[in-house]
Amino acid sequence: MTTAHPAPPPAAASPTEARQLSNGLMEVMTELLGIIENETALVRAGKLRDAMALSARKTELSRRYASLIGSLKISQTYFSRAAPDLMKALHSHHDTFRAMLQVNLTVLATAHAVSEGIIRGVNVEMQRKNMPQTYTAAGRNAAPNARHAAPISVSRSL
Repeated sequence: MTTAHPAPPPAAASPTEARQLSNGLMEVMTELLGIIENETALVRAGKLRDAMALSARKTELSRRYASLIGSLKISQTYFSRAAPDLMKALHSHHDTFRAMLQVNLTVLATAHAVSEGIIRGVNVEMQRKNMPQTYTAAGRNAAPNARHAAPISVSRSL
């Protein structure tokens, strides 16, 4: 089975097409930035369910963003020759976009690490309670044997 690849995006060949591509990319980045900022605020506030509700729109905008970036790459020669001011504006907007995306990724990674730490702590505590309490010949607590460990299951859906 082969997967169908979408047709490559068209290259800008006129000032009007360059402006349309530039405006489209800026609009998508701006809308995506709004969703990312909202998601970041929700995750920081611990409202993970609300943050997850944004994923469908974020995915759609991310696909549009990738498509428009593909068009921009194909049109890069034309932009650098005929519309350097648009290219400069796009670079500036993209730098802001990238910085906000980095903040979002940091917040998401922190939330992931915290939740993983909580789950691991719960698992350790449950395993400790399930393990037989024995002592070594030296009178110290024996390390639990792996065969006594019972896995815990975690539902990833909220």
